[in-house]
Amino acid sequence: MTDPSGSTTTPRAPVRRSAGLRPVALLVTVAVLLASMAAGVLVGAAGIEPAKVMLQLLDWLPLVSADSGLTPVEQGVLMELRLPRVLLGAVVGGLLAVAGASYQGVFRNPLADPYLLGAAAGAGLTTTVVVVFLKGDNESMVVPAAAFAGAVGGVLLAYALGNVAGRGGGTTTLVLAGVAVTSFLTAVQTFVQQLGIEELQRIYAWILGTVDGGWERITLVIPYAAVSVAALLLHGRLLDVLSVGDDEAVSLGLNAARVRLVVLLAASLATAAAVAVSGLIGFVGIVVPHAVRRLAGGSYRIVLPLSLLGGAAFLVLADVLARTVLAPAELPIGVVTAFVGAPFFVAVLRLTKRVET
Repeated sequence: MTDPSGSTTTPRAPVRRSAGLRPVALLVTVAVLLASMAAGVLVGAAGIEPAKVMLQLLDWLPLVSADSGLTPVEQGVLMELRLPRVLLGAVVGGLLAVAGASYQGVFRNPLADPYLLGAAAGAGLTTTVVVVFLKGDNESMVVPAAAFAGAVGGVLLAYALGNVAGRGGGTTTLVLAGVAVTSFLTAVQTFVQQLGIEELQRIYAWILGTVDGGWERITLVIPYAAVSVAALLLHGRLLDVLSVGDDEAVSLGLNAARVRLVVLLAASLATAAAVAVSGLIGFVGIVVPHAVRRLAGGSYRIVLPLSLLGGAAFLVLADVLARTVLAPAELPIGVVTAFVGAPFFVAVLRLTKRVET
């Protein structure tokens, strides 16, 4: 190509701007989260009038005085049951979704989920051991700690096995190690269950998940949630670089192995914290990140924060359905997420297969 002066110039390749978080997408996601949390607080088996609930929430705000007309019992239902349940659901849903998005970034696979490396199997085993062998009042206090330790231990075992087998922990070897660890720990869990047949109902109740944990579990999970979420959000840009492949990432000056390790540790910490306070709630880590990508783009600078907020909204709404579909009876929240997530998983699988072919 020649310019007006007659000299020859080389055409420049278009420069791609790195995608950032769009204000509109953020505002919409925040609005959906607030609406879902409002629904979670307003809806319940106690039959409290929504207008009175709103007045009571305003009365609890600083420098605001409003007479809601609620009885002390109704105020207790609102403060001790509904509010902590909504907040715990939001925290757990956000953790599972952002962890799932991070796993998908590391493995470059939209079907990866937070339980890929054995977190669920490890937590299931340690919880089963506690329920079967530690009977009594201390059981409810020990279960969260045991589930957390089991989830972390399962991931560390898979990572160690992947490093030994793959001499560097490539993603394919790591996934296979996760499958092997999950199969082994699940087999041990099944054996332990046979030693305490009478405890199966409590074990399965935990496996199906719940966000009815009270303020104590919220205070338990918040420190781990803050650390893991901060670490993952700070690595959004690096996950974008990692998504082009290890060789290209290294040529751009990125230590791919170190980034992968930090993201996996942070995502596993988030998953372990969520599992410790809520049991095993499936599909959140697949459904929400994939929906975010379809609606807002594939950059992890967008996917991670929107998955955090979207996952919170998704699980709060799932809990609302769990409380109302068979009211006054209650469905396990894991059943609701499975009803939504299983067809979604099949759709994602079909789309992925279509792209590959």
